[in-house]
Amino acid sequence: MKPFTCSALMVSSALIGTIAHADDNPWMVRGRVLGVLPDASADLSVGTAALAGNVEIGDQYVPELDITYFFTKNIAAELILAVTPHDVKAVGVTVPGALDNATVDLGDVWLLPPTLTLQYHFDTGTQVKPYFGAGVNATFFFDEDQGSVADGIDYDPSFGGALQVGVDYDLDGEPGGWLLNADIKKVWINTDVTVDFTTALGATVDADVDINPTVVGVGFGYKF
Repeated sequence: MKPFTCSALMVSSALIGTIAHADDNPWMVRGRVLGVLPDASADLSVGTAALAGNVEIGDQYVPELDITYFFTKNIAAELILAVTPHDVKAVGVTVPGALDNATVDLGDVWLLPPTLTLQYHFDTGTQVKPYFGAGVNATFFFDEDQGSVADGIDYDPSFGGALQVGVDYDLDGEPGGWLLNADIKKVWINTDVTVDFTTALGATVDADVDINPTVVGVGFGYKF
Protein backbone atom coordinates (compact mmCIF):
# COMPACT_ATOMS: atom_id res chain seq x y z
CA MET A 1 0.00 0.00 0.00
CA LYS A 2 1.35 3.44 -0.89
CA PRO A 3 2.26 5.78 2.01
CA PHE A 4 -0.21 8.39 0.74
CA THR A 5 -3.04 5.87 0.66
CA CYS A 6 -2.16 4.62 4.14
CA SER A 7 -2.07 8.16 5.52
CA ALA A 8 -5.42 8.99 3.92
CA LEU A 9 -6.99 5.92 5.49
CA MET A 10 -5.62 6.87 8.90
CA VAL A 11 -6.99 10.42 8.62
CA SER A 12 -10.37 9.10 7.44
CA SER A 13 -10.52 6.66 10.35
CA ALA A 14 -9.70 9.46 12.81
CA LEU A 15 -12.44 11.68 11.35
CA ILE A 16 -15.01 8.88 11.47
CA GLY A 17 -14.04 8.16 15.07
CA THR A 18 -14.42 11.85 15.98
CA ILE A 19 -17.86 12.07 14.33
CA ALA A 20 -19.03 8.86 16.02
CA HIS A 21 -17.84 10.14 19.38
CA ALA A 22 -19.73 13.42 18.87
CA ASP A 23 -22.91 11.51 17.97
CA ASP A 24 -22.50 9.28 21.04
CA ASN A 25 -21.71 12.01 23.58
CA PRO A 26 -22.87 10.41 26.85
CA TRP A 27 -24.03 13.52 28.77
CA MET A 28 -27.55 14.86 29.24
CA VAL A 29 -28.61 17.83 31.41
CA ARG A 30 -32.18 18.70 32.38
CA GLY A 31 -33.88 21.53 34.23
CA ARG A 32 -37.23 20.71 35.80
CA VAL A 33 -39.86 22.16 38.09
CA LEU A 34 -40.60 19.69 40.87
CA GLY A 35 -43.64 19.15 43.01
CA VAL A 36 -42.42 17.54 46.24
CA LEU A 37 -45.43 15.93 47.92
CA PRO A 38 -44.61 14.30 51.28
CA ASP A 39 -46.58 11.33 52.59
CA ALA A 40 -45.60 11.95 56.20
CA SER A 41 -46.23 9.93 59.33
CA ALA A 42 -44.52 9.76 62.70
CA ASP A 43 -44.26 7.89 66.00
CA LEU A 44 -43.93 10.35 68.89
CA SER A 45 -42.58 9.58 72.35
CA VAL A 46 -41.42 11.17 75.58
CA GLY A 47 -38.70 8.97 77.01
CA THR A 48 -40.05 5.42 76.72
CA ALA A 49 -43.71 6.51 76.73
CA ALA A 50 -45.57 6.72 73.41
CA LEU A 51 -47.25 10.04 72.70
CA ALA A 52 -50.47 10.49 70.70
CA GLY A 53 -50.05 12.60 67.59
CA ASN A 54 -48.63 12.76 64.09
CA VAL A 55 -46.60 15.04 61.83
CA GLU A 56 -47.69 17.05 58.80
CA ILE A 57 -45.09 18.31 56.29
CA GLY A 58 -46.16 20.81 53.64
CA ASP A 59 -45.91 20.30 49.87
CA GLN A 60 -43.34 22.35 47.99
CA TYR A 61 -42.57 23.37 44.39
CA VAL A 62 -38.96 24.07 43.45
CA PRO A 63 -36.56 24.18 40.48
CA GLU A 64 -34.22 21.22 39.98
CA LEU A 65 -31.11 20.34 37.98
CA ASP A 66 -30.24 16.78 37.02
CA ILE A 67 -27.27 15.31 35.16
CA THR A 68 -27.40 12.00 33.28
CA TYR A 69 -24.49 9.92 31.97
CA PHE A 70 -25.16 7.18 29.40
CA PHE A 71 -22.92 4.11 29.77
CA THR A 72 -24.63 2.59 26.71
CA LYS A 73 -27.57 3.59 24.51
CA ASN A 74 -29.96 2.11 27.08
CA ILE A 75 -28.18 2.20 30.46
CA ALA A 76 -27.63 5.51 32.24
CA ALA A 77 -27.09 7.01 35.69
CA GLU A 78 -28.90 10.18 36.82
CA LEU A 79 -27.94 12.53 39.68
CA ILE A 80 -30.72 14.81 40.91
CA LEU A 81 -29.83 18.09 42.63
CA ALA A 82 -32.34 20.34 44.43
CA VAL A 83 -33.14 21.88 47.81
CA THR A 84 -36.64 22.14 49.26
CA PRO A 85 -38.06 24.12 52.22
CA HIS A 86 -40.97 22.58 54.13
CA ASP A 87 -43.33 23.72 56.87
CA VAL A 88 -43.69 21.17 59.70
CA LYS A 89 -46.52 20.70 62.21
CA ALA A 90 -47.28 18.18 64.92
CA VAL A 91 -51.01 17.40 64.87
CA GLY A 92 -53.34 15.58 67.25
CA VAL A 93 -50.77 15.91 70.04
CA THR A 94 -52.06 14.84 73.45
CA VAL A 95 -50.02 15.22 76.64
CA PRO A 96 -52.04 14.45 79.79
CA GLY A 97 -52.50 17.62 81.81
CA ALA A 98 -50.86 19.84 79.17
CA LEU A 99 -52.23 19.34 75.62
CA ASP A 100 -55.32 17.69 74.16
CA ASN A 101 -55.51 16.98 70.40
CA ALA A 102 -53.35 20.04 69.78
CA THR A 103 -51.64 21.30 66.63
CA VAL A 104 -48.10 22.48 67.34
CA ASP A 105 -46.11 24.60 64.91
CA LEU A 106 -42.65 23.03 64.48
CA GLY A 107 -41.41 25.76 62.14
CA ASP A 108 -39.71 24.89 58.89
CA VAL A 109 -36.65 23.08 57.61
CA TRP A 110 -34.65 22.86 54.37
CA LEU A 111 -33.89 19.48 52.77
CA LEU A 112 -30.93 18.68 50.53
CA PRO A 113 -31.87 15.28 49.01
CA PRO A 114 -29.33 14.27 46.29
CA THR A 115 -30.62 11.13 44.59
CA LEU A 116 -28.66 8.81 42.30
CA THR A 117 -30.56 6.33 40.09
CA LEU A 118 -29.51 3.71 37.57
CA GLN A 119 -31.86 3.85 34.58
CA TYR A 120 -32.94 1.77 31.60
CA HIS A 121 -33.98 3.82 28.55
CA PHE A 122 -36.20 2.05 26.01
CA ASP A 123 -35.38 2.38 22.31
CA THR A 124 -38.84 2.75 20.74
CA GLY A 125 -37.62 3.93 17.35
CA THR A 126 -39.70 7.11 17.81
CA GLN A 127 -39.27 10.53 19.45
CA VAL A 128 -40.91 9.17 22.62
CA LYS A 129 -38.29 7.58 24.89
CA PRO A 130 -39.60 6.12 28.19
CA TYR A 131 -37.32 4.98 31.01
CA PHE A 132 -37.40 3.64 34.54
CA GLY A 133 -34.82 3.73 37.31
CA ALA A 134 -33.96 2.70 40.85
CA GLY A 135 -31.34 4.01 43.21
CA VAL A 136 -30.42 5.62 46.51
CA ASN A 137 -31.18 8.87 48.27
CA ALA A 138 -29.29 10.77 50.96
CA THR A 139 -31.20 13.60 52.65
CA PHE A 140 -29.56 16.27 54.80
CA PHE A 141 -31.52 18.79 56.87
CA PHE A 142 -30.34 22.35 57.48
CA ASP A 143 -31.47 25.84 58.55
CA GLU A 144 -33.97 24.37 61.02
CA ASP A 145 -36.50 26.75 62.59
CA GLN A 146 -38.20 25.29 65.67
CA GLY A 147 -41.28 27.54 65.45
CA SER A 148 -42.87 29.59 68.22
CA VAL A 149 -43.46 26.80 70.78
CA ALA A 150 -40.37 24.59 70.89
CA ASP A 151 -37.01 25.67 72.29
CA GLY A 152 -35.05 23.75 69.64
CA ILE A 153 -35.31 21.03 66.99
CA ASP A 154 -32.82 18.63 65.42
CA TYR A 155 -33.13 16.33 62.38
CA ASP A 156 -30.84 13.36 61.70
CA PRO A 157 -29.69 12.67 58.10
CA SER A 158 -31.58 10.01 56.15
CA PHE A 159 -30.49 7.32 53.70
CA GLY A 160 -33.04 5.35 51.68
CA GLY A 161 -34.18 4.04 48.33
CA ALA A 162 -35.74 5.68 45.29
CA LEU A 163 -37.78 4.51 42.30
CA GLN A 164 -38.62 6.50 39.17
CA VAL A 165 -40.42 6.32 35.85
CA GLY A 166 -40.28 8.97 33.16
CA VAL A 167 -40.32 9.84 29.50
CA ASP A 168 -38.26 12.09 27.22
CA TYR A 169 -39.72 13.53 24.03
CA ASP A 170 -37.04 14.32 21.45
CA LEU A 171 -37.88 17.72 19.96
CA ASP A 172 -35.25 17.48 17.22
CA GLY A 173 -36.14 14.00 16.00
CA GLU A 174 -32.51 12.88 15.96
CA PRO A 175 -29.79 11.84 18.45
CA GLY A 176 -28.82 14.75 20.65
CA GLY A 177 -30.47 18.15 21.00
CA TRP A 178 -33.43 19.44 22.96
CA LEU A 179 -36.11 17.35 24.65
CA LEU A 180 -39.16 17.61 26.88
CA ASN A 181 -39.25 15.52 30.04
CA ALA A 182 -41.81 14.28 32.56
CA ASP A 183 -40.72 12.23 35.56
CA ILE A 184 -42.22 10.73 38.73
CA LYS A 185 -40.18 9.45 41.67
CA LYS A 186 -40.95 7.82 44.98
CA VAL A 187 -38.26 8.55 47.56
CA TRP A 188 -38.05 6.91 50.99
CA ILE A 189 -36.87 9.38 53.66
CA ASN A 190 -36.83 8.58 57.37
CA THR A 191 -35.38 10.83 60.05
CA ASP A 192 -35.19 10.84 63.84
CA VAL A 193 -36.29 14.26 65.11
CA THR A 194 -35.65 15.61 68.60
CA VAL A 195 -37.85 18.52 69.73
CA ASP A 196 -36.96 20.44 72.89
CA PHE A 197 -40.19 21.45 74.66
CA THR A 198 -38.53 22.28 78.00
CA THR A 199 -40.27 25.65 78.39
CA ALA A 200 -43.74 24.55 77.26
CA LEU A 201 -43.90 20.98 78.57
CA GLY A 202 -40.80 20.41 80.64
CA ALA A 203 -39.86 17.55 78.29
CA THR A 204 -38.12 16.55 75.08
CA VAL A 205 -40.19 14.83 72.41
CA ASP A 206 -38.63 12.26 70.07
CA ALA A 207 -40.20 11.56 66.68
CA ASP A 208 -39.45 8.77 64.20
CA VAL A 209 -40.63 10.53 61.04
CA ASP A 210 -41.28 9.00 57.61
CA ILE A 211 -41.44 11.73 54.94
CA ASN A 212 -41.54 9.47 51.83
CA PRO A 213 -42.39 12.08 49.18
CA THR A 214 -43.71 11.55 45.70
CA VAL A 215 -41.72 13.86 43.42
CA VAL A 216 -43.33 14.96 40.15
CA GLY A 217 -41.21 16.86 37.64
CA VAL A 218 -41.61 18.47 34.20
CA GLY A 219 -39.04 20.39 32.21
CA PHE A 220 -36.58 20.62 29.34
CA GLY A 221 -33.31 18.82 28.73
CA TYR A 222 -30.40 18.80 26.31
CA LYS A 223 -28.57 15.68 25.11
CA PHE A 224 -25.05 16.58 24.01
